[in-house]
Amino acid sequence: MQKEYKTVAAEASAEFEEKKSRFIASVKPVTSEEEAVAFVNSLKSRYWNATHNVYAYYICSDSILQKFSDDGEPSGTAGLPVLEAVKKLMVQDIAVVVTRYFGGTLLGAAGLVRAYGKSAAMGIEAAGIIRRQLCVRMDIILEYAMLGKVQSILGAKRYLINETSYGQDVQISCSIPVDEYELFVSELTEATNARVLLSEGGKEYITERRNGSV
Repeated sequence: MQKEYKTVAAEASAEFEEKKSRFIASVKPVTSEEEAVAFVNSLKSRYWNATHNVYAYYICSDSILQKFSDDGEPSGTAGLPVLEAVKKLMVQDIAVVVTRYFGGTLLGAAGLVRAYGKSAAMGIEAAGIIRRQLCVRMDIILEYAMLGKVQSILGAKRYLINETSYGQDVQISCSIPVDEYELFVSELTEATNARVLLSEGGKEYITERRNGSV
Protein backbone atom coordinates (compact mmCIF):
# COMPACT_ATOMS: atom_id res chain seq x y z
CA MET A 1 0.00 0.00 0.00
CA GLN A 2 1.15 3.53 -0.71
CA LYS A 3 2.08 5.49 2.39
CA GLU A 4 0.46 8.61 0.98
CA TYR A 5 -1.04 9.97 -2.20
CA LYS A 6 -2.90 12.99 -3.58
CA THR A 7 -6.43 12.98 -4.97
CA VAL A 8 -9.37 15.39 -5.19
CA ALA A 9 -11.71 16.19 -2.33
CA ALA A 10 -15.06 16.17 -4.12
CA GLU A 11 -16.90 16.28 -7.41
CA ALA A 12 -16.62 19.69 -9.10
CA SER A 13 -16.61 21.46 -12.45
CA ALA A 14 -15.04 24.47 -14.11
CA GLU A 15 -15.40 26.05 -17.53
CA PHE A 16 -13.89 28.63 -19.82
CA GLU A 17 -14.23 29.83 -23.41
CA GLU A 18 -11.59 29.74 -26.12
CA LYS A 19 -12.39 31.37 -29.49
CA LYS A 20 -16.11 30.88 -28.80
CA SER A 21 -15.67 27.17 -28.03
CA ARG A 22 -16.99 26.36 -24.55
CA PHE A 23 -15.00 23.89 -22.45
CA ILE A 24 -16.53 22.34 -19.33
CA ALA A 25 -14.34 20.15 -17.10
CA SER A 26 -16.15 17.78 -14.73
CA VAL A 27 -14.05 16.00 -12.10
CA LYS A 28 -14.80 13.28 -9.57
CA PRO A 29 -12.78 11.14 -7.14
CA VAL A 30 -13.17 7.43 -8.02
CA THR A 31 -11.75 4.20 -6.66
CA SER A 32 -12.63 1.75 -9.44
CA GLU A 33 -13.00 1.61 -13.19
CA GLU A 34 -16.72 0.94 -12.74
CA GLU A 35 -17.10 4.25 -10.90
CA ALA A 36 -15.08 6.06 -13.55
CA VAL A 37 -17.08 4.62 -16.45
CA ALA A 38 -20.37 5.43 -14.71
CA PHE A 39 -19.22 9.03 -14.21
CA VAL A 40 -18.14 9.35 -17.85
CA ASN A 41 -21.47 7.95 -19.07
CA SER A 42 -23.42 10.30 -16.80
CA LEU A 43 -21.64 13.30 -18.30
CA LYS A 44 -22.23 12.03 -21.84
CA SER A 45 -25.94 11.85 -21.00
CA ARG A 46 -25.97 15.29 -19.37
CA TYR A 47 -24.14 16.92 -22.28
CA TRP A 48 -25.67 14.77 -25.00
CA ASN A 49 -25.71 17.66 -27.48
CA ALA A 50 -22.04 18.62 -27.01
CA THR A 51 -19.57 18.39 -29.87
CA HIS A 52 -17.18 16.23 -27.82
CA ASN A 53 -17.05 14.59 -24.40
CA VAL A 54 -13.36 13.85 -23.92
CA TYR A 55 -12.30 11.91 -20.84
CA ALA A 56 -9.43 10.41 -18.89
CA TYR A 57 -9.19 8.50 -15.65
CA TYR A 58 -6.23 7.45 -13.54
CA ILE A 59 -6.65 4.92 -10.73
CA CYS A 60 -3.89 3.46 -8.57
CA SER A 61 -4.78 0.49 -6.38
CA ASP A 62 -2.93 -2.81 -6.69
CA SER A 63 -1.86 -1.68 -10.15
CA ILE A 64 -2.11 1.48 -12.24
CA LEU A 65 -5.19 1.82 -14.43
CA GLN A 66 -5.29 4.67 -16.92
CA LYS A 67 -7.48 5.32 -19.92
CA PHE A 68 -8.39 8.26 -22.12
CA SER A 69 -10.52 9.07 -25.15
CA ASP A 70 -10.34 11.87 -27.73
CA ASP A 71 -14.03 11.33 -28.58
CA GLY A 72 -13.60 12.38 -32.18
CA GLU A 73 -10.99 15.10 -31.74
CA PRO A 74 -7.71 14.62 -33.67
CA SER A 75 -5.64 11.86 -32.10
CA GLY A 76 -3.48 13.00 -29.21
CA THR A 77 -5.03 16.50 -28.94
CA ALA A 78 -7.68 15.92 -26.27
CA GLY A 79 -7.75 12.83 -24.06
CA LEU A 80 -3.98 12.63 -23.65
CA PRO A 81 -3.61 16.29 -22.58
CA VAL A 82 -6.34 15.68 -19.99
CA LEU A 83 -4.46 12.65 -18.63
CA GLU A 84 -1.20 14.60 -18.65
CA ALA A 85 -2.84 17.37 -16.60
CA VAL A 86 -3.81 14.74 -14.03
CA LYS A 87 -0.25 13.44 -13.86
CA LYS A 88 1.31 16.91 -13.78
CA LEU A 89 -0.74 17.75 -10.69
CA MET A 90 0.24 14.33 -9.26
CA VAL A 91 -3.31 13.27 -8.38
CA GLN A 92 -4.80 9.79 -8.66
CA ASP A 93 -8.09 7.95 -8.20
CA ILE A 94 -9.74 10.54 -10.39
CA ALA A 95 -11.96 10.77 -13.48
CA VAL A 96 -12.09 13.88 -15.66
CA VAL A 97 -14.53 14.62 -18.47
CA VAL A 98 -13.97 17.72 -20.62
CA THR A 99 -17.00 18.68 -22.65
CA ARG A 100 -16.61 20.93 -25.69
CA TYR A 101 -19.25 22.93 -27.49
CA PHE A 102 -17.66 24.00 -30.78
CA GLY A 103 -17.81 27.75 -31.34
CA GLY A 104 -17.18 27.83 -35.07
CA THR A 105 -13.46 28.64 -35.05
CA LEU A 106 -10.86 25.88 -35.43
CA LEU A 107 -8.22 25.88 -32.71
CA GLY A 108 -5.62 23.74 -34.46
CA ALA A 109 -3.79 20.82 -32.87
CA ALA A 110 -1.65 22.95 -30.55
CA GLY A 111 -4.65 25.02 -29.53
CA LEU A 112 -6.67 21.92 -28.69
CA VAL A 113 -3.86 20.48 -26.56
CA ARG A 114 -3.62 23.72 -24.59
CA ALA A 115 -7.39 24.10 -24.20
CA TYR A 116 -8.05 20.55 -23.02
CA GLY A 117 -5.06 20.57 -20.68
CA LYS A 118 -6.04 23.94 -19.23
CA SER A 119 -9.66 22.86 -18.78
CA ALA A 120 -8.69 19.65 -16.96
CA ALA A 121 -6.32 21.53 -14.64
CA MET A 122 -9.04 24.07 -13.82
CA GLY A 123 -11.48 21.28 -12.98
CA ILE A 124 -8.97 19.51 -10.74
CA GLU A 125 -8.17 22.73 -8.88
CA ALA A 126 -11.90 23.38 -8.44
CA ALA A 127 -12.33 19.89 -6.95
CA GLY A 128 -9.63 20.64 -4.37
CA ILE A 129 -6.41 18.64 -4.14
CA ILE A 130 -5.97 16.75 -0.87
CA ARG A 131 -3.30 14.43 0.54
CA ARG A 132 -4.28 11.10 2.05
CA GLN A 133 -1.91 9.34 4.44
CA LEU A 134 -1.86 5.67 5.43
CA CYS A 135 -2.44 5.36 9.19
CA VAL A 136 -2.80 2.64 11.80
CA ARG A 137 -5.87 2.74 14.01
CA MET A 138 -4.92 2.48 17.67
CA ASP A 139 -6.99 2.11 20.83
CA ILE A 140 -5.47 3.44 24.04
CA ILE A 141 -7.03 2.30 27.33
CA LEU A 142 -5.91 4.27 30.38
CA GLU A 143 -6.78 5.33 33.89
CA TYR A 144 -8.33 8.76 34.42
CA ALA A 145 -5.16 9.86 36.22
CA MET A 146 -3.22 9.44 32.95
CA LEU A 147 -5.73 11.24 30.72
CA GLY A 148 -4.13 14.68 30.79
CA LYS A 149 -0.68 13.35 29.94
CA VAL A 150 -1.92 11.17 27.06
CA GLN A 151 -4.07 13.98 25.64
CA SER A 152 -1.06 16.30 25.81
CA ILE A 153 1.10 13.83 23.87
CA LEU A 154 -1.58 13.29 21.21
CA GLY A 155 -2.14 17.03 20.93
CA ALA A 156 1.56 17.73 20.47
CA LYS A 157 1.71 15.13 17.70
CA ARG A 158 -1.53 16.49 16.16
CA TYR A 159 -2.78 12.97 15.51
CA LEU A 160 -6.42 12.41 14.64
CA ILE A 161 -8.56 11.35 17.61
CA ASN A 162 -11.53 9.41 16.26
CA GLU A 163 -13.41 8.85 19.51
CA THR A 164 -13.01 9.07 23.28
CA SER A 165 -15.13 6.83 25.54
CA TYR A 166 -15.48 7.31 29.28
CA GLY A 167 -16.30 4.29 31.44
CA GLN A 168 -14.43 2.58 34.26
CA ASP A 169 -11.35 3.58 32.26
CA VAL A 170 -10.89 5.95 29.33
CA GLN A 171 -10.57 4.57 25.79
CA ILE A 172 -9.13 6.79 23.08
CA SER A 173 -9.33 5.69 19.45
CA CYS A 174 -6.80 7.49 17.25
CA SER A 175 -5.02 7.20 13.89
CA ILE A 176 -1.22 7.18 13.69
CA PRO A 177 0.80 7.52 10.43
CA VAL A 178 2.42 4.15 9.63
CA ASP A 179 5.91 5.69 9.53
CA GLU A 180 5.51 7.06 13.04
CA TYR A 181 3.60 4.21 14.68
CA GLU A 182 6.45 2.26 16.34
CA LEU A 183 8.16 5.41 17.61
CA PHE A 184 4.87 6.72 19.00
CA VAL A 185 4.19 3.45 20.84
CA SER A 186 7.66 3.61 22.37
CA GLU A 187 7.28 7.27 23.41
CA LEU A 188 3.80 6.73 24.87
CA THR A 189 4.90 3.64 26.80
CA GLU A 190 7.89 5.46 28.27
CA ALA A 191 5.96 8.63 29.11
CA THR A 192 3.26 6.68 30.98
CA ASN A 193 5.56 4.09 32.56
CA ALA A 194 3.68 1.43 30.58
CA ARG A 195 0.46 2.21 32.45
CA VAL A 196 -1.65 2.24 29.29
CA LEU A 197 -3.03 -0.66 27.28
CA LEU A 198 -2.41 -0.32 23.55
CA SER A 199 -4.37 -2.18 20.88
CA GLU A 200 -3.45 -1.99 17.20
CA GLY A 201 -6.28 -1.99 14.66
CA GLY A 202 -6.34 -2.03 10.88
CA LYS A 203 -4.81 0.41 8.42
CA GLU A 204 -6.79 3.18 6.72
CA TYR A 205 -6.20 6.30 4.66
CA ILE A 206 -6.82 9.59 6.47
CA THR A 207 -7.18 12.94 4.77
CA GLU A 208 -4.55 15.40 5.90
CA ARG A 209 -5.90 18.50 7.57
CA ARG A 210 -4.91 21.95 6.35
CA ASN A 211 -2.36 22.41 9.16
CA GLY A 212 -0.47 19.29 8.08
CA SER A 213 -1.80 16.96 10.76
CA VAL A 214 -3.78 13.76 10.21
